[in-house]
Amino acid sequence: MKAAIIVFPGSNRDRDMKMALTKASGGKPPLEVWHGDADFPKVDLIVLPGGFSYGDYLRCGAMAAHSPVMREVKARADKGTRVLAVCNGFQIACEAGLLPGVLMSNAGLQFICREITMRVETSDSIFTGKYRKGQCIRVPVAHHDGNYNADADTVKRLEDEDRVAFRYANLFGDVSPETNLNGSVGNIAGVFNKGKTVLGLMPHPENATDPVCGGTDGVGLFAGLAEALQ
Repeated sequence: MKAAIIVFPGSNRDRDMKMALTKASGGKPPLEVWHGDADFPKVDLIVLPGGFSYGDYLRCGAMAAHSPVMREVKARADKGTRVLAVCNGFQIACEAGLLPGVLMSNAGLQFICREITMRVETSDSIFTGKYRKGQCIRVPVAHHDGNYNADADTVKRLEDEDRVAFRYANLFGDVSPETNLNGSVGNIAGVFNKGKTVLGLMPHPENATDPVCGGTDGVGLFAGLAEALQ
């Protein structure tokens, strides 16, 4: 698997993502592409990492969505190149039109940084194929603007087309207002584009790939990508 991580001013999980991808690829590190570059080598996977691109000024992800490199990212995504967008990357992907919806301020208007449980809603994608539908995994979150929202028609389309990837839940897989840490519509933690070639999610699977860091529930996502894109 040949991957590229897009690095923006303010990215802070790019190194974490690099470690997870390197491990999944058998020691082959991904490319690191600066946001100002208009082109980069052909890859199988593009990653928009977490952080605070452009200091979250104007609106989270809004400025990064117009970085020179994003024109190329969108062009490749349109041709089927897989894109993984995590946390701030999810915000950027939505602002750039790669994914539907928007990420707003958390319902409690506070920054949330802790380990959470999310339920896998579908195993029918290369991102989630190593998990079982209904499986609950533990991964960290770290965001202030993770409240996923979309109009009713868009949410229905996501549900009908099996494009909800993850939901915030408890350890038993129960989804309720109590498990909805940020106010996201339908407890949604991650969504796909129409072809399931782009995945955006707020939690950080890259920070759950080493037992030294507290857990390995994120390994399945990267292992599935490495196997499918080898």
